[in-house]
Amino acid sequence: MTHHTVLPDPMPPHAGPAFGAHPGRLAGQDGTVFSVWAPHASGLAVCLFGTDAHPTGERRVALAPDGDGAWRAFVPGVGPGERYGLRADGPWQPEAGHRFNPARLLLDPWALALTGDTTRLALETGHRCADPLTPSCAWQAHQPDPNDNAARMPRCVVIDVAAELAAGRAIAPAPPVPAGRVLVYEAHVKALTRQHPGVPEHQRGTYAALAHPAVIDHLQRLGVTTVCLLPVHQHISERHLLARGLVNHWGYNTLNAFAPEPSYAAATGGHDPATAAQAAAVRAECRQAVDALHRAGIEVVLDVVFNHTCESDLDGPTLSWRGLGQTDWYAMAPGGVPHNFTGTGNSLASSRPRVLQWVLDSLRWWVQAYGVDGFRFDLATTLARDGVLDHGFNPHHPLLSAMAQDPSLRHVRLIAEPWDIGPGGHRTGGFPPGWLEWNDAFRDQVRAFWLGHPGSRSELATRQCASADRFAAGPRSPLASVNFLTAHDGFTLADLTAYAHKHNHANGEDNRDGHSHNLSANAGVEGPSDDPHVQARRGQWRRALLATLLCAQGTPQLLAGDEIGHSQQGNNNAYCQDNPLTWLDWARADTELAVFTGGLAALRRRHPGLRHTQRFTGRPPAPGQPPDIVWHDVDGQPPSSAAWNSTEHRTLTAVICVGEHGEAPTERLLLVWHPGDGPVSLTLPSGPWQHVLDSAAARVSLDEAPLAEGQLILHAPGLHLLVQGLHGSGPAPTPPAP
Repeated sequence: MTHHTVLPDPMPPHAGPAFGAHPGRLAGQDGTVFSVWAPHASGLAVCLFGTDAHPTGERRVALAPDGDGAWRAFVPGVGPGERYGLRADGPWQPEAGHRFNPARLLLDPWALALTGDTTRLALETGHRCADPLTPSCAWQAHQPDPNDNAARMPRCVVIDVAAELAAGRAIAPAPPVPAGRVLVYEAHVKALTRQHPGVPEHQRGTYAALAHPAVIDHLQRLGVTTVCLLPVHQHISERHLLARGLVNHWGYNTLNAFAPEPSYAAATGGHDPATAAQAAAVRAECRQAVDALHRAGIEVVLDVVFNHTCESDLDGPTLSWRGLGQTDWYAMAPGGVPHNFTGTGNSLASSRPRVLQWVLDSLRWWVQAYGVDGFRFDLATTLARDGVLDHGFNPHHPLLSAMAQDPSLRHVRLIAEPWDIGPGGHRTGGFPPGWLEWNDAFRDQVRAFWLGHPGSRSELATRQCASADRFAAGPRSPLASVNFLTAHDGFTLADLTAYAHKHNHANGEDNRDGHSHNLSANAGVEGPSDDPHVQARRGQWRRALLATLLCAQGTPQLLAGDEIGHSQQGNNNAYCQDNPLTWLDWARADTELAVFTGGLAALRRRHPGLRHTQRFTGRPPAPGQPPDIVWHDVDGQPPSSAAWNSTEHRTLTAVICVGEHGEAPTERLLLVWHPGDGPVSLTLPSGPWQHVLDSAAARVSLDEAPLAEGQLILHAPGLHLLVQGLHGSGPAPTPPAP
C-alpha cells in the first residue's frame, strides 16, 4: 500500500458530508481527501480504479487513523470522476459480530455516486457460501471468503461537491403550501408513469416522465400539493427475489442513500450507469423532475429507508456497512446478531453519533443538492429506538432532536410511519411536535364504517376529527394525523371494494405474504364483475371512502391510481411486481372517478370547515358564535349515548362552523355519513342548504348546487355535504374557484 501524510481537511465547512470523498487542493496540489468511519477496523485502504477516460488497475492507498474511529488520507492527483472502493481489515469473530474481510471490495456509505451493475449484489457475501441463493451454513460457523470480488462490485465515484450543490440551488424554490392545505399523493416513479399515453415511450417510467406536462396536469387537476415518492435512493433486490426471478419494485432495500435510483432514469434507459457521465445524467434528470414539480406548485417528499440496509441478515451480502464494522453500524443483539425490528434482517443503530450523522448528511444532501421538500420515514419507530434505553422508543431520540434544529431540515416536512415489528413498536401519536404521522386507525375504522365491519359512530367521529385519542397529547395540531385509506402496502381502493381476500400468488409465497386483515368487501362477487348492481355498489363505496378522506380533519393522503380505479387483481403486497400489475392502467382509467376526486379536493380548498387547523371543542370559539361542531342523529337531535356507540344505526351528521385562519365563520357545513341503504329521512337544521356533495350520486357541485330544506331523503350509501351562509337566511354564496 502507498502511504500519504494525513493533512487537514481541505473542504470548507458545510460543503457536503464530512465523510466520503472530497476533491480539493492542499499545499499546491490538487487531490481528494478520503474519509471513512470504521472504529473496529485494524486497517483501511481506498482502492482507486482511474476515470472513465483513463481506467487503471486497482491502486491501493492506505488511510491513517484520524481519531474517534475515523480514517483519512489525502491522495494527490485524484479528482472528480475517479472510481474507487474500500477495503477494511479487522477481526473475523462472528460470535462478537465482527465480520471484516479485506477480500471484499466495499462501497463507501457516504459515496455520492455509483457506477456498475448492481443486479446480483445480494449474493456478494463476505463468508464462504456454496449457494448464496439457498444458504445452509449456521451463522456462527461462517468463515471468511478469501476470493477477491472486486471484478463484480460497482465503483464509487468522486464527484465535484460544490458543483452538485450549485445545481441544487438552481432548482426552482419550493412552492409555499400552507400546512392546512396539504394533499399528499403517494406515488412510485415508474408505476405512475410507465403506461401513461401522454408521455413519450422512451420517457415512461422515469424521472423525466414525472416532469412531463401530461403527468403534472393530472396532479394539478386532482389538487395535489405534495407528491410523496416511494424510495428513489439507489437500491437492490433481495436474494429470495433473485431466486424466484423477481425484483424489489418498491425500493425499500437501500444500497446508497445519496444517489438516485438509476432504473428510473431515461438518461440510462433504466440501466445502472456504466460511467461517471451517465451517473451525472441520472442526477440531472432527477433534479429536473423536482424543478418541474416545483414550477407547477407541487412539493416533493421522499420516502426514505434508514431503519435497515440492503445487507439483510447474516446470510446476506457484505457490501458496505457490515464490512466496515457491523457492531458499529447495526443495533446488535447477543451472539453477534443484528436486531431485526424491521423484519428485513437488520436494524441500524441510529442513536450512535456517526450513524446519526450519516442519516443527517443524506437528508441534507437531498435538500441541498436535489431540492426536495421533506421526507417520509419508513418504519420510523426503529429510527427512534435508543441504544441507552435497551432499544426502546424515545420521542426525544437524538436523531429526532437533531432534525428539529438542523438549519437545513427544521423547515422540511417530516412524516413518520410510526411503527415497526419490534417490542412496543406501534407508536402512532408518539412522535414530537412538528412531525406528521400515518394514522392506521383512520384507515381501519373508516373502512369498517363503510364496508360493513364492526364499528361505531363514535369511532367514525373520532377519526373524522383527526384522532384526538392518539394525537391530542401535547401541542399536536390536527394536521399531525396523516389520514389515508390505502397505501402502497395493501389493497388499492379498487381492490378494497372488490376483494374480500388477498390474492398474492404471483409473489411466489403461496399467498402467505401480505396482511389478511384488510377490512375489505366485494359486494357479493370476488374480483371483477359485469353485474351492474355489483359495479354500482362498489362505485358508491369508493366515492364514499374518498369523500370521507377529503372531508376529514387532518392531512389527507391519496394513493396514486385510486383516483382512476387502478386494480392489482387483489394483490395486497405487490412489492416484487414490476409489471403491469402495479403500473397504473391509464388506458382503462375511470376518468369520472378522477374528476370526482378533483372535485372533492376543490371542496376541501373552498371550505375551511373541512381543514380546520385547531381541534374542535364542541363550544363556541368566541362569544356570540355557534359551536365549532355539533353532532346530530337523523332526527336532528344529539345522539344518545347508546346510539353514539351502537353499530346498528350508523347514519351520522355533524354541523361545523369555523372560519378561515381564526377569522369569524361565514358559513356552516352539514356533513352526513350514511353507510346503509334507504330510504332514511334526515331532518335538516333550519333554513335552506346548498347540497354541494352527494357521493352516492357521484355529484360534486362547485358552481350551482341544488337546494335542500326541512328533510333530506337518503337512499344509497354515501357522504353528503351541505352548505349554508350565516348572513341572512339564504345559502352560502358560491365563492370564485381558487
